[in-house]
Amino acid sequence: MSLPFASAAAKNPYPEKSATQSQLADISPVAHVSKSSKSYNQHSSSVKNKESKAASVHSLAALWARKYYVSVTSQDENYHLKNSENLEEVNSQEGRTLTVAKLIQNLNLASAQAWSLTEMLLSKEIRRHGINPELVNPLEIAADTRYLFQKVLDAYESRATPRRLSVIVGKDFGKVRQKYTSVDRRAIGFVSMQFHYTGQKLLEWLSSAEQVLWTPYLKVMDDHMYMPLQAAYEAAANHSENSPALAAVQHLLPVSSKIAYSVCKQVSQLNPNYRSHSGLLTEIKIKTASIRDIEMFQIYLCLCVLENDIRSVQQELFPLCIMLYPRLKVSWKLVQEMLKTLGWDMYANLPPESMAAFLPYLRSLTEMFSCDVFQEVAVTD
Repeated sequence: MSLPFASAAAKNPYPEKSATQSQLADISPVAHVSKSSKSYNQHSSSVKNKESKAASVHSLAALWARKYYVSVTSQDENYHLKNSENLEEVNSQEGRTLTVAKLIQNLNLASAQAWSLTEMLLSKEIRRHGINPELVNPLEIAADTRYLFQKVLDAYESRATPRRLSVIVGKDFGKVRQKYTSVDRRAIGFVSMQFHYTGQKLLEWLSSAEQVLWTPYLKVMDDHMYMPLQAAYEAAANHSENSPALAAVQHLLPVSSKIAYSVCKQVSQLNPNYRSHSGLLTEIKIKTASIRDIEMFQIYLCLCVLENDIRSVQQELFPLCIMLYPRLKVSWKLVQEMLKTLGWDMYANLPPESMAAFLPYLRSLTEMFSCDVFQEVAVTD
C-alpha cells in the first residue's frame, strides 16, 4: 500500500487558508479619544497584551501536560499493574522513597555507562559534521543529565503524576536544551542520547513493578529533551489569543499522540520485518521511541507555524536526523513513509484552516527528506 502525500510538484489535496479569514483577524476598531483616555487605553491594551501572551503560553503548556504520555502502552501497563503482586508496596510513600534511593545510588554509574554508549554511537559524527569538540564536553553533559534526573526523582518521590511532571520540570529542560543549542544546535544530539541511555540503564536496577511506575516519568523526560517544547511555549507568547497560528497548534497538540500512534502502526504494517539498531519496529521499546520521534516532528512543525519560519527544522531537526538515524539504522525510506502518513493523518484530524497553517512546512519537511536529497547520502552512510 502506498500513501502518496503531496509534494510541491503534486496536486495539493488540502484547502488553503482563506485570505478573508486572515484579513478579518487583523481588523480592529479605532476610536477617537482624548489624549488622557488614549493614554489610559494604551496602558490597558499593554496589560491585556501581556495577559494574552501569558495565556497563550499557559494554554500550550496545559494542553501538553494534559496529554497522557503513555497512552500508546496503557493497556500493557494496566495489565502489569494489575498483575504485580507488590505494586501497592512499591507505590507507597516508603516504596517510592526506596526506589528513588536506589536510582540515586546508581545514577553516576548509569551516566558513565550512558556516555560510553553515546560516544560509541556518535564519536565519528563530531568530525563528520564539523562540530566543535569543545561543545561536546562529557563531564558537563553528564552533570546536566544528573541535575535533571535529580529534579524528576524529587517529583517522583513527592508523588507528582507524569502529567504534572511536565509542568514542574519543563523550564529546567528548556534551559538545558537552550544551553546546548545556542551555539550549535547539533550538540543536542549528544545530550539527548546521553539522557536517553542514562534512563535506560537506570531501568536495569529496578524491579518489574518499579519499572511500570517509573517508565512514564522517563517518557516525559525523553519528550522534553528531544522536543523543543519550551521554545514553542516562548514562541506562543508572541501571538495574540485569536492568532490563527496559535489556534492551529492548539488543535494539533491534543491529538498529536493519537496521530503518532496511528502513523507508527501504519508504517510498522508496511515494514513488518524492518530491523533498526535496537530491534524490530514491532518491539515495544522501538515502538515507544518511534512514537516519540513522530511526536517530535509534530512539535517542530508547531514551532515552525508559531515562528512563521522553517529555521528550527533546517538548523536543528534535520541535522539531528542526519546525525542519529544512519547510526540507529533508520532508513530514509522509512522516514519518507512516516512523513507521508503523518501528512494524511494530520489532514484527517485537523480542521481545514489549521491544516492550511501547517501545510507549507509539512511540504518543506517532506522535500528535505525526499529521495532526491538522499540519493548519494545513502551510499556513504
